[in-house]
Amino acid sequence: MNPLHWTVRRLANGFGLAWWARVESRSPDAEYWFGPFGRRRSLDLALPAFLRDLQAEGPASLQHRVLRTCRREPLTIYSEGAPPDLGLG
Repeated sequence: MNPLHWTVRRLANGFGLAWWARVESRSPDAEYWFGPFGRRRSLDLALPAFLRDLQAEGPASLQHRVLRTCRREPLTIYSEGAPPDLGLG
């Protein structure tokens, strides 16, 4: 990524002007944040691939909203506070 683009995104996020997608899933019950983007159009172009990746994980449902806000870590929040056991251990 171009360092200038990253700087613009960080500044926009710090001032609450960055574009983010907030995606909520059921089973697992989780909230995912996708961003920051300096322009709404950039988010709109990247969001479908992100949603396809999440859908491939098999949630019962996905809903999303596009917001202009400031967001920090964590970018994935599970309703119980911990990620589900994926049977990888």
